[in-house]
Amino acid sequence: MHKKLTVLVTGSSGLIGSEAVVWFDRLDWNIIGVDNNMRLHFFGPEGDTRWNLLWLKDNTRNFEHIDLDIRNRESVLKLFKEKFFNLIIHCAAQPSHDLAAKMPFDDWDVNATGTINLLEATRRYSKESPFIYMSTNKVYGDAPNEIPRIEYETRYDYKHPKDYDGIDESCRIDQCLHSLFGASKVAGDIIAQEYARYFSMPVGVFRGGCLTGGHHSGVELHGFLSYLVKVAINKKPYTIFGYKGKQVRDNIHSHDVIDAFYKFYLKPRAGEVYNIGGGRDNSISVLEAIHKLESLTGNKMQYNIVQENRRGDHVCYISNFKKLQIHYPDWKITMPIDTILEDLVRFEYEKKDKSFIS
Repeated sequence: MHKKLTVLVTGSSGLIGSEAVVWFDRLDWNIIGVDNNMRLHFFGPEGDTRWNLLWLKDNTRNFEHIDLDIRNRESVLKLFKEKFFNLIIHCAAQPSHDLAAKMPFDDWDVNATGTINLLEATRRYSKESPFIYMSTNKVYGDAPNEIPRIEYETRYDYKHPKDYDGIDESCRIDQCLHSLFGASKVAGDIIAQEYARYFSMPVGVFRGGCLTGGHHSGVELHGFLSYLVKVAINKKPYTIFGYKGKQVRDNIHSHDVIDAFYKFYLKPRAGEVYNIGGGRDNSISVLEAIHKLESLTGNKMQYNIVQENRRGDHVCYISNFKKLQIHYPDWKITMPIDTILEDLVRFEYEKKDKSFIS
């Protein structure tokens, strides 16, 4: 009888983390999920992920949850000393621009210190195991806003054909405005690359576009489509911050993110950085998303547009993921934007019907 492989997933009650739990449970791995529900601390009751933890416990066979704070260095080292991990997927984060400015120490301690704690524990006890760091397109700061744009009726878009496929990994990450959140994620991003190169570890960095899926506990300050769906179904007002509602995001379902992670695990490339998002075909503006959700739910949405945008916010961001496809040609986007929206709406109705914590 073969020995089961074990994966560590941080942020296991969040969107990407819980998708990883489900994926590896289906592969019959042992899954150790680390999550201390910091979203409740960050966002209040709307950000509470306990409903998702309960869902995972009810719907998986090989999942063990550990209430551990990745900021606690000794606890992290103790966990790695006691358990060997064949793969580490690090998704835990403080994910909000706005909150980072109000909680700079919490933001830094989770995103930067928590990351180096995990990397060092991996180096000491599981050095040969692939380590995947879930980074963000916010490491590019507002540099993408320098790309010339054209304004259409419902969206902004890139003006020149050379920019059609979006932002690739050559976009600079310094000498621009990030938000404190973006800066702390840059720190995690760079230290992950450094551990890969300096210590010859199989670490990969994935810079996510707009990540989404039914297991997202979306709130106003984080989780664009998830929160928009929640608002549409519950007939609540929605505020659009700046850019006339024409700001564009490319959206990728969490399933497609974990598919890329798994392909990296099978053939890791130390120190590589990949942009991962929905790309051109899965790009949508806020106004376009509202119109689609009105059609899907039958509810007329109440929204207002304020002139001031969030500082450092992208006007138009589309991920160029060609590098990822070149290195892993079997990887592709499997869920188009309309399917993603349908999945989000279905899952939100299921949560309401089952009276999950929301």
